[in-house]
Amino acid sequence: MLQIRPVTDLRNNFTDISKIVHENMLPIFLTKNGYGDMVVMSIETYEKMVLENKIAEKLRLSSIEAQNADNWYDFDDVAKEMRERLLEKL
Repeated sequence: MLQIRPVTDLRNNFTDISKIVHENMLPIFLTKNGYGDMVVMSIETYEKMVLENKIAEKLRLSSIEAQNADNWYDFDDVAKEMRERLLEKL
């Protein structure tokens, strides 16, 4: 559930805010004079968000590259060839 709190809660209720962001793994949005000012989240949530953004960007670039590719490979053919190569090395 979306948590919105005044920025003064960060100073006055730091322990509660820290507990909430770590237990819920969701950010808390802080307001100043009724307007959005900042977001507080746990390091774990931040790292997960960064990783998800990196993966999404790589998928986007891969999709663009695939659209511009002249030839396509069938997954079953590639998997079969990889299995054969691995068996040769064993």
